[in-house]
Amino acid sequence: MPEAPRFASRAGLADLEETAEFAPKFDADGLIPAIASDAASGKVLMFAWMNAEALSTTLETGMAHFYSRSRQRLWKKGETSGEGLKIEAVLTDCDQDVILLQVTPEGRGAACHTGRRSCFYRKVTGNKDAWHLIPTDAELLFDPAEVYGRGGDTA
Repeated sequence: MPEAPRFASRAGLADLEETAEFAPKFDADGLIPAIASDAASGKVLMFAWMNAEALSTTLETGMAHFYSRSRQRLWKKGETSGEGLKIEAVLTDCDQDVILLQVTPEGRGAACHTGRRSCFYRKVTGNKDAWHLIPTDAELLFDPAEVYGRGGDTA
């Protein structure tokens, strides 16, 4: 069994906002939100969850790893699709309860399992009577059915 990842303890940090100690705050399920943005453009590519193992593995390997809540396991982004995310920088917010990954997409440049550059490819529009989604950046960089098959893994 691998050794548990080690991060600084949150207890005793006098000023969390100014400390040099990395003490990420995981939620009650042991998860922390992680946002991946393109290091070159700043465009938000995706959001996923990390547990301590995913965060540690990401830091150690330089490739984005996440925790799949549906599959209850660690997954390397792009392990099936080839659309990995190379880490350029890992940032955290002031109270260390969110991770921001600045990444360089690999493969065809699709970060979303739908085959698009970003998971955020639709804009909410309308009014209080009816809200709708309109595509904003919906170009397909690959066909998900060819990559994953029907009902296949979408990592």
